[in-house]
Amino acid sequence: MTESRSEVLESEFLELRKVNVARGDRVVLHDVNLTIRAGEHVAILGPNGCGKSTLILAMSCQLYPIVQPGMRVRIFGRERWDLTELRKHFGVVAAGVQTELPGERTAVTCGLDAVIAGFFSASTLWPNLHVTGEMRERAHESLARMEALHLANRLVGTMSAGEKRRILIARALVHRPRQLLLDEPSNALDLAAQRELVQCLRRLAREGTGVVLVTHHLGDILPEIERVILMRAGRIVADGPRQELLTEERLSELFHAPVRIGRDEEWLHSW
Repeated sequence: MTESRSEVLESEFLELRKVNVARGDRVVLHDVNLTIRAGEHVAILGPNGCGKSTLILAMSCQLYPIVQPGMRVRIFGRERWDLTELRKHFGVVAAGVQTELPGERTAVTCGLDAVIAGFFSASTLWPNLHVTGEMRERAHESLARMEALHLANRLVGTMSAGEKRRILIARALVHRPRQLLLDEPSNALDLAAQRELVQCLRRLAREGTGVVLVTHHLGDILPEIERVILMRAGRIVADGPRQELLTEERLSELFHAPVRIGRDEEWLHSW
């Protein structure tokens, strides 16, 4: 019997058991065991090349694990999904914008159209796509949640990196997902754009959208995130409360370099 959307969303977001993932001829994730509840706020932290982005790709079924005895992948309580249907249950924002949004040479796509195109996993609204009134309403709603309604009629190719990041997240929100996966969300953003972005993300977290945030910057970790996963060399080396793992000793060991942590109200900073 087919599960309803509400039944699916009551279950855990993710369960991985004995997951190994290869890219080309190299195994980059090793024996990953991980469970994330639907609606939970989690940060995945580690140095460049440790497998964080590959883990996000495995979570979103863009990469598949090596089949072996005991391996298990369950997303929202199910082991098998139609990928088109699965995309309606969570939103993914990749580290770069170039492959997701049209560039400067595509002068016909405005912010609203780019968000609507998220319903079709397309970069722009092609003539053959049928757009409904509900889709347009949802797109306006998503832009409003990102405080980006002023970008609705702006051409994407003329937007700043911070504005494009808002459009990307609005695209990921059009299905009203329970879980949002963010890979290095502050990449290429200046200080003002970073501040605006984290304010929007904090609001989403408070509204009940689960956040899985991949980063190597301590300052990206929202105060609402209470659970931290540390990765190194393709393995999860620690998983627990932020108070226990975000310490100078643990992070110095993780990054193989002296790390100092400063605190500013609810935020942490490292150098």
